[in-house]
Amino acid sequence: MIERRYYGEFGGAYIPEILVSTFEQLVRAFQAAKADPAFRQEYENLMSTYSCRPTPLTFAENLTRHFAGPSIYIKREDLNHTGAHKINNVMGPGLLVKRMGKRRVIAETGAGQHGVATATLAANFGFSWTIYMGEVDVARQRPNVFWMERLGARVIPVRDGTKILKDAINEAFRDWAANMDDTHYVLGTACGAHPFPEMVAYFQSIIGREARRQIMEREGRLPTRVYACVGGGSNALGIFSGFLDDPVELVGVEAGGKGLQTGRHASRLASKDGTPGVAQGYKTYFLQNREGQMKETHSVAAGLDYVGVSPILASLWEKGRVRIEAATDKEVLDAFSLTLEKEGLIPALESSHAFAQVFKEAADLGTGDILLINQSGRGDKDIFTVADSFSDPQWNKFIQKKAEGYGA
Repeated sequence: MIERRYYGEFGGAYIPEILVSTFEQLVRAFQAAKADPAFRQEYENLMSTYSCRPTPLTFAENLTRHFAGPSIYIKREDLNHTGAHKINNVMGPGLLVKRMGKRRVIAETGAGQHGVATATLAANFGFSWTIYMGEVDVARQRPNVFWMERLGARVIPVRDGTKILKDAINEAFRDWAANMDDTHYVLGTACGAHPFPEMVAYFQSIIGREARRQIMEREGRLPTRVYACVGGGSNALGIFSGFLDDPVELVGVEAGGKGLQTGRHASRLASKDGTPGVAQGYKTYFLQNREGQMKETHSVAAGLDYVGVSPILASLWEKGRVRIEAATDKEVLDAFSLTLEKEGLIPALESSHAFAQVFKEAADLGTGDILLINQSGRGDKDIFTVADSFSDPQWNKFIQKKAEGYGA
């Protein structure tokens, strides 16, 4: 019988009968790997030699001075190989795939960071691979699509539904159901049916372990608050895991889009628009109507443009252990610009949500406080979105010239 793990009332494994044996195999393989010290050592060695872990903790001296209050530190997941935290969760499952004897992997992706990470995994391990990506996200994240294809991935634009992340997940599950004997689905966030939320949180916990050790080495004490953006929840759970048992406030920041009152956002918890429901194999808060149909979402950041949230985070939020806020597109772009100008860092638009919330709260805190931000990724991938948002005339001229060169 399939194991169904719940976090409070959230989670579970609501899957079709055809996938039960595949999920049972995955649960067994994951539990055996967790119990094997050699597996953990192999994973950590791989992350060290291939992805350059541990990632550093950077003191944001100029931002700290700018706000004249708390000390601001940044956990630099953008310095991982492929430029984001996503690789933490693909190398571990890659080792599991080898153990299970499968030769093909599939994945969904929104911002493209998980897709690129999965493509590097497949290239490095010698797997064949397919990436599903909503057609809207393909258009706005073309640089990452380019690299996925250069790495050898078959990138399939999903044209069903709203053509974004949730639709890519649906299509990936259809592929898995048809090819489960030789294929493993590397789900990119801590959502979906058990064991995916637990698996993703387990591999991403490397962020929190490092961050806790690093801040203690630098400051000799724990941070006052830890901030992370929240789409599905993988990077947030990764860094929060290091501080769950400590007297540290944990703050997740969702996509406020055009504003929570407009309905054009992707905030499930801070907006109070989300309601409990079951979809894509698990129970959590979804942005859905009274009939259980998923609503359209919006965010300037493709990686946060998702209707659901990790069941683990939903439970932590209901228990009051995690505070959830939202940042609008404008606040995010302003925070992106300030970070760029003051620190010379280029955070991903997803990560910039966490920066935006810190900037809103820093003025109310004192010089004795410590704020820790998880910079989940770098913003190179967002060049088209950012340039369009700032209406950069030189960029527009460059694009027009390029288009002319291609005969457009």
